[in-house]
Amino acid sequence: MKNLLLISILFVGSASYAQEATPKVDAREKEQRARIKQGRADGELTKNESSKLNAQQRHIHRTERRAKADGTVTRRERKKLNREQNRASRNIRRQKLDRKTKSI
Repeated sequence: MKNLLLISILFVGSASYAQEATPKVDAREKEQRARIKQGRADGELTKNESSKLNAQQRHIHRTERRAKADGTVTRRERKKLNREQNRASRNIRRQKLDRKTKSI
């Protein structure tokens, strides 16, 4: 019984370590979601645009979860996440600056 408890504590501890492996990715993800929300509130983004941008954010989050699944995020996985976030950031900027606005 004690061994089972010790193993479960170690497993939970290692899982929480894997969750902390990408603080920069998490910060950018949060920032980008805030930009989308702000764009929607200001009318810079239509409902369709914001839903597509949010779908892109969900894809990045899934990619991050897959990268963390084995407990380590490799350099290659970090580069892929960074590339996806750069692309998402460009898409947010482009959608906010186009002349489409939400209908009132």
